Amino acid sequence: MKLYGHPDSGHAFKVKFCLEAGNIDHEYEVVDIWADRSQRQPEFVAKSKHCEVPLLVDGDNNLIQSDGILVHIAKKYQTFGGESDVMLQRCLEWLFWEANKIGMCLPQLRASKKFESSRLTEGAWDWLYARYLHDVGVIDNELSDGRPFIMGDAPTIADFSLSGYLFFADETEVPVPDHVGGWLVRLQALDGWQHPYDLLAS
Repeated sequence: MKLYGHPDSGHAFKVKFCLEAGNIDHEYEVVDIWADRSQRQPEFVAKSKHCEVPLLVDGDNNLIQSDGILVHIAKKYQTFGGESDVMLQRCLEWLFWEANKIGMCLPQLRASKKFESSRLTEGAWDWLYARYLHDVGVIDNELSDGRPFIMGDAPTIADFSLSGYLFFADETEVPVPDHVGGWLVRLQALDGWQHPYDLLAS
């Protein structure tokens, strides 16, 4: 099993963190996402449908899209919510929510802060920032009953998915509510956690 990613990709981080936390054996290779797509590794270009990270090559399966990859890992290894159909269904609900909510607005806000080429207009920033405040508030409310992780006492792929870009909140200059902040600290205590810039470096 081999994962392709890049330190600037919160989506690749979700997958790498899940693999590390699960102590799942895999290789990892950095793809220069700032290089022209024609200059990226031939194997990666051939196997990644959209030439984007993350890509997980598992035997004959070339898996793309971070949340889809997380589902594959959970089902294959019967872990992080993949232990039962009921639990996996609950995880899927969060993964679909993430893709259209915080997984949409937060990466755009971060890119605008970090990369000149991705700078948003004031109106676009304000709209996405309002979306972020609402979405992170939903997560904060979900954790307000004192549970350690999104689904209960143990982490699942829902936690990896929802947290991916929140570990970049400081450089995005967005607030992190108290319950969300505590949850991120608990995730950092899991085996294999490192900041995305370190975990995905090489």
